[in-house]
Amino acid sequence: MAIFIQQLCNGLALGLVYALVAVGYSLVFGILRLINFSHGAVYAFGAHAAFFFVGLNFGPVPAIIAALVITGLLGVVIDKTALAPLRKKRSVPIAALVTTLGISNIIQNLLVVKFGSQRKPFPDFFNLGAFTLGGIQFSSRQFVMFGVSLVLLLLLLLVVNKTKIGLAMRATAQNAKAASLMGINVNSIITLTFLMGGASAAIAGGMVGGYYQVVYPGMGFMIGLKAFAASVLGGIGSLPGALVGGLLVGVIESIAALYIGSNYRDSMAFIILIVVLIVRPAGLFGKNEVVKV
Repeated sequence: MAIFIQQLCNGLALGLVYALVAVGYSLVFGILRLINFSHGAVYAFGAHAAFFFVGLNFGPVPAIIAALVITGLLGVVIDKTALAPLRKKRSVPIAALVTTLGISNIIQNLLVVKFGSQRKPFPDFFNLGAFTLGGIQFSSRQFVMFGVSLVLLLLLLLVVNKTKIGLAMRATAQNAKAASLMGINVNSIITLTFLMGGASAAIAGGMVGGYYQVVYPGMGFMIGLKAFAASVLGGIGSLPGALVGGLLVGVIESIAALYIGSNYRDSMAFIILIVVLIVRPAGLFGKNEVVKV
């Protein structure tokens, strides 16, 4: 029972990190109806940015804040240089999808050029010691990841649902043309969306790098796929869905690692995804119909 509870805590902490990455997919899809497959590489960039600033003797918090800013700006650059021109030319959606795949490869190769392809040790600055509760030992890393991710996700939900900026984002997601006619600067909203998506990915990358104490250029591939699975599971375009989907993927894969074996944990996200899409194709919180804008 003690091992089960420990694995459950691991799953909750990791699931919230998946959710942080998943909101990037959901934000972009909600506004542009685009699946941004460069998001996993942006996550890896954020982890390496935190690693770089830590190497410059930044403290853990300043390093992650600096990585957050740089990675958020990277998201904006990706949109302005590669995706915005496609929107202006009214290119078919598959063109933007293929472009994001190409950008993902470019970012990963740039990380290899700068940092090398080998795994690099990341400082263990989230380790504040372990403590025992009810006869069960918990790691402080789990609680740091859980607490930071939960606060940031709730803050993001608050911004989207309770502020004027969030109202503009929701209006743009529903109908960009109507939002523009109502005086909303749609291009600014798209820029903000990529900024927020990149920033959330950077925070997740820094925390996962600190949790596992390692970073490498390809680290965004699997977690990007899992976060995408989580966003689709919850209903892509829905921020509460990204949160619930991330938690479900994290918990189920951790429990599966306990009872089935760690070799199968990576496949669990996709097994869950397939089952849910068969039963409910729109996801848990998704709408049955996607309105085209």
